[in-house]
Amino acid sequence: MTRSFRESPLPLFAPPGDDDEAAPTALAGRLPSYIADHRQRLRDRFMHGGGAAMPDYELLELVLFRAIPRQDVKPLARLLLDTFGDFNRVITASVARLALTKGAGPAVILELKLVEAAAQRMMRARVIGKPVLTSWDALLDYCHTTMAHGEIEQFRVLFLDRKNTLIADEAQARGTVDHVPVYPREVVKRALELNASALILVHNHPSGDPTPSDADLTMTHQIKDACDALGLTLHDHLIIGKSQETSFRASGYL
Repeated sequence: MTRSFRESPLPLFAPPGDDDEAAPTALAGRLPSYIADHRQRLRDRFMHGGGAAMPDYELLELVLFRAIPRQDVKPLARLLLDTFGDFNRVITASVARLALTKGAGPAVILELKLVEAAAQRMMRARVIGKPVLTSWDALLDYCHTTMAHGEIEQFRVLFLDRKNTLIADEAQARGTVDHVPVYPREVVKRALELNASALILVHNHPSGDPTPSDADLTMTHQIKDACDALGLTLHDHLIIGKSQETSFRASGYL
C-alpha cells in the first residue's frame, strides 16, 4: 500500500503572529496545520526548484525538519543565522559553538554536521585521483568548502604522484585563531611514506584575509628547501580566506 508523507499528529492552537511562525516550544499530539502546511510548502518548492533560489533561512529550515519534527524551526533557523552569519558558517561552525545556541541540541548539531560532511565528501570526490593542475578550480572549491569557515587555523598537505594526480589529502596540524605549528621534517617524511612526488600546502586564515604573514613565508621556504633536498616538488601554498584565496605561486612567493 502506498503511503503519503505526513507529519505525526499534534494539538491545534493559534500561532503567535504570521501563519508561518510558531512559538519555539515542542508540541505534542497533532501537528498544527500552519506548521505542517509551511513545511510541505518548503519541501515542494525545494523539490520543484532546488535550493539555489531559496534564502538561507529556508534552506536551513529544511535541514532542521528532521532534527526537530515536533515544533516550528523557523525561530531557530533565524537565530543560527543571526549568530553565525550565513548558511555556510552555520553548517561549518564548531560543535562547541553550536551547542551554545539556544535550541541547538544534539539532534540539530548532528544534522548540521552531516550536511557539512556530505558537502566535503562530494567536493573531495571531484579532486581525489584527478590531475590537480588541470582541475584547479575544483581543487579551490574543495579547499574553500573544507577550510574557508574554520574558526582556528588548520594546515593541510595535498600529496601528488608523478602525474600530478592527487593521491592523499591530510590535515597535518590544527592551531589557534592565528597560528598553526608546522614541522617541515614531518611534511616531507609523510610525502616519502606515501611515495609522493609533489606537494601543495593549504591552510586557512580564520580572519578571512588570505594575505600571508611573515611566519607563513618563512615556513613555506623551509618546506621548499626540505623538498628540494629530497627531490620533491612544492607546487604551491594556498591560503584560504572567507571568499578568496592567495596562491604563493601566482603571487610570486614561490
